[in-house]
Amino acid sequence: MARRHDLVGLTVLALLTLRAAHPYELHRLIVDWHKDYITGLPRSLYHAVERLARDELIVPAKTDREGRRPERTVYEITDEGREELAARLRLLLERPDPDRRAFVAAVSLMGCLPPPEAQRALRARAATIEGVLAGMDAHRRAMAENGLPAVLALELEYEQALHRAELAWLGDLLDRLDQGELDWSPPT
Repeated sequence: MARRHDLVGLTVLALLTLRAAHPYELHRLIVDWHKDYITGLPRSLYHAVERLARDELIVPAKTDREGRRPERTVYEITDEGREELAARLRLLLERPDPDRRAFVAAVSLMGCLPPPEAQRALRARAATIEGVLAGMDAHRRAMAENGLPAVLALELEYEQALHRAELAWLGDLLDRLDQGELDWSPPT
């Protein structure tokens, strides 16, 4: 299975749901579509393609050659790759993580999931964040009751503000999804 989040691999799988492509074409799409959560291009992309092919999540579809250029292998996603993509996306959407790039990537690629699955995952995330905020509120109260000066809890205030902002954004997004203002058809 993949490393921590493997955002490059996740993005490759998502792009290959659109059409078969060779790594250079995938690189161009990532740059052109501003998938800025990805770092280390193009090396990280070629490593991700190798890992995904080794894990049989993608397979070579054909090899092309244009003029005097080197051969380029075109890859396509497998059924296992589609399942892996959906599982990774659901997980990244559901579970808050200190590495916010993971959520940015998941939101960016959320269209690879059917809308009801994305909504379920986002609702689970919102519920988790509500629980985290309740715990933080209790912790701050306990700290104040024990006489800790407020200046020593500023980092906790900051984290709470970030969580509240995300929760508000999630609420707005879920409302838009519920009202049909934002919808998409999953790739076939």
